[in-house]
Amino acid sequence: MSMSRRQVLLIGGLGVLGAGAAMLPTATVEAKSASRLSASELPRPFQAVFERSPILAPYASGVDPEDGRPVNFYKVTETAAMANILPRLSTPILGYNGIFPGPTISLDQGTKAVLRVRNQLPAQHALDGHALSTSTHLHGSASLPQFDGYASDITHPGFYKDYYYPNFQPARTLWYHDHGVHFTALNAYSGLAAQYHMHDQLERQLLPQDRFDVALTINDVMFASDGSLGYDDNTHSGLWGDVILVNGKPWPVMKVQKRVYRFRILNASISRSLRPTLSTRDPLVVVATDGGLMPTAQAVSSYRHGGAERYEVLIDFRKYKTGQRIELQNLSNKNNVDYDFTNKIMAFDVTNDPVDTTDPTWNRIPTTLTGSEAMSLKASQSVKTRSFRVKRNDSTNMWTINDDSWQDVIASGYKKVAADPAQNSVEIWEIENKSGGWFHPVHIHLVDFQILSRNGQAPFAYERGPKDVVYVGEDEKVKLLMKFTPHQGLYMMHCHNLPHEDHDMMVQFRVGLKESDPDPNDPMTSAKALWDDQPT
Repeated sequence: MSMSRRQVLLIGGLGVLGAGAAMLPTATVEAKSASRLSASELPRPFQAVFERSPILAPYASGVDPEDGRPVNFYKVTETAAMANILPRLSTPILGYNGIFPGPTISLDQGTKAVLRVRNQLPAQHALDGHALSTSTHLHGSASLPQFDGYASDITHPGFYKDYYYPNFQPARTLWYHDHGVHFTALNAYSGLAAQYHMHDQLERQLLPQDRFDVALTINDVMFASDGSLGYDDNTHSGLWGDVILVNGKPWPVMKVQKRVYRFRILNASISRSLRPTLSTRDPLVVVATDGGLMPTAQAVSSYRHGGAERYEVLIDFRKYKTGQRIELQNLSNKNNVDYDFTNKIMAFDVTNDPVDTTDPTWNRIPTTLTGSEAMSLKASQSVKTRSFRVKRNDSTNMWTINDDSWQDVIASGYKKVAADPAQNSVEIWEIENKSGGWFHPVHIHLVDFQILSRNGQAPFAYERGPKDVVYVGEDEKVKLLMKFTPHQGLYMMHCHNLPHEDHDMMVQFRVGLKESDPDPNDPMTSAKALWDDQPT
């Protein structure tokens, strides 16, 4: 088996699984731990206090003179910092404003946003020495191509880029994360990820708000002996850490009142999938998927949650006793690598604090929610069906969609596309996974889609809402229905197992233009990053 110098450095430096394990996984694997910490330094479940990510306030606001809509102006700085994750040791991270997760942006539908991202990172990553250039993707936003975090549209250290977000879509949980070409996995794993919430009037009426609207950013990590993050992507197949973090804390405990809470659950792991369930086996009520509210709420005992997917769930704590602890557990899925405590996510301790019963959402479990454009589409509207296969080339250890990769896109001068749908057209895309020992969460930029079927059967109950990531499991074939609106131009499609994306399971599609047409929104030539002359 051939190995890159980068892989030798990472495996040799950490010594987690060793070169002989580099083809993991082909089935669910269990082991004691991956970290190289001593027993006294390893965190244990339910010792940390749950923390919420801070809300980022705009530094200015105004009105767009072209359409009269309000605009908020935000600024984040990508910096190297130290995080308190372990009991005693500090952990170097890369973070938006120096924290992981980064600050949450929260605004109303119809309020535009301009996000200035300043790259004040070191010139090279400490683990493998790659250049710390970044590209910021607001995942779930129908942004113009030049503001979509196009992988090769990078911002170098010492530069900044302004990203313009239209925020016209229905209420939803989005997230912003690094999308820099070929190093998305290591950059996001190091901390460059944060949630972004868009509200609307209907969602505010139906679902809990403010302190009862709780963002959970979940990811898994492993640690080197000095407390720094370890990294072993198993010859680009995936990284599975032994420590589960929620909002940057290992297996935290949250105090809750005896009422209904809403949790915005983002799986920000770079490879691991989750299967959340409550220790009581009471239902999780799924009310929203990637693209916002579902037509009908779905009560499930557990659900499969791939990387980058967002599910909003309601948990009803009313019937539990004061002092009772309820765990949010992880049943896992095929082809994860599981360790002693990866079957736990976090815990809730029920208090006797007084509940504000004047809040109509305190005891509301809605059933009927709302429709959406994606969920209103009919298969009969489709003008074309396209087929894609996600697979691995064993001879090169590279991942592709059909036989295409981002290397091919670069080699073509960013011209090669895997699809060329017309603007406002409706198509069916079939994605098939016959790679055996791997699952692939596939993300299609720009659009919300409807999952029509999975292996010819109806989609799972919990995914019957608007989506932008689809879990394509082992030997599965999914059919997706989508409308290519509102923008023209180049957009990406890729696996969100980020080592797969980086090596090199990512292609692009072109909406509404021919290759020879002028493209005013070309992501490689429009809205370039600028030199940052502000002090660090």
